[in-house]
Amino acid sequence: MDAAHFTQILTDRKAYLESSLNHIEHELDKEPSKDFEDRATEREGDEVMEHLGTAELAELRAVNAALHRLKDGTYGDCAACGEEISTARLEVVPHTQTCRKCA
Repeated sequence: MDAAHFTQILTDRKAYLESSLNHIEHELDKEPSKDFEDRATEREGDEVMEHLGTAELAELRAVNAALHRLKDGTYGDCAACGEEISTARLEVVPHTQTCRKCA
């Protein structure tokens, strides 16, 4: 496993997620429209943004945890069984904590 490769992937994903969360926060902080119908539409959009933000925040936590595992040398070890997580799985889900079998 190439630790530098996965560090770069995770660092890039972290930067993307932080940027996206900042954008979501900015959008949700906007002053609502004075028009009732527009406000209803905006509220629906806000709910979607809130759900997206929640999912991205959870992923950001997982990415940060994976970066920590890279630093302490446990990245790539399954948290459930202790076996090595395949490089193919890490390429698809670089912040995963479990091997395919345990997932």
